[in-house]
Amino acid sequence: MLSSILSKIGLPVLIAIVSSALGVVDNPVAKSASDALDKVGEVIKNGGITPEQLAEANRHTEKMAELEISNYQGSLAEINKSLRAEVASKDKYVRRMRPTFGYLMALTWAAQMFGIAYVIIFDTDKAGVVMAAMGNLSAIWAVGLSVLGIYVYKRSEDKRSATARDVIFWND
Repeated sequence: MLSSILSKIGLPVLIAIVSSALGVVDNPVAKSASDALDKVGEVIKNGGITPEQLAEANRHTEKMAELEISNYQGSLAEINKSLRAEVASKDKYVRRMRPTFGYLMALTWAAQMFGIAYVIIFDTDKAGVVMAAMGNLSAIWAVGLSVLGIYVYKRSEDKRSATARDVIFWND
């Protein structure tokens, strides 16, 4: 996807987008990166970078994007391979890992939400601190919920495959 975007709009537009995105981040390093990208954008507009150099930079950026996409595809292939091994396993615990993980995620999410609701309602002066602490947990929740999302998606795919096999079996 990124490589097709780059081939259509090119590096100057990408520089402008990244520069404006970094410009709104309240961080001195992000601001200086935004300023540096703005300077590169001005050099491109003023012809300081030739069209040939720009085309080469676009080609290089497209190649880097293709390598990143390839890396992600390899990672996803490994994840899918392990999920298929789990489904094929005769070990009951291995086959029940997805539902167990899902129930544990639901219980911990509910416990956290009830705890936060309690603090907001009954101990209001500490609500700000608790909400900030909850924000610090967002990365770990993102990981856990992402894994759960993959589990749910793969289970839905397994069920669709099983239904298709059942239909074929009954029609034979």
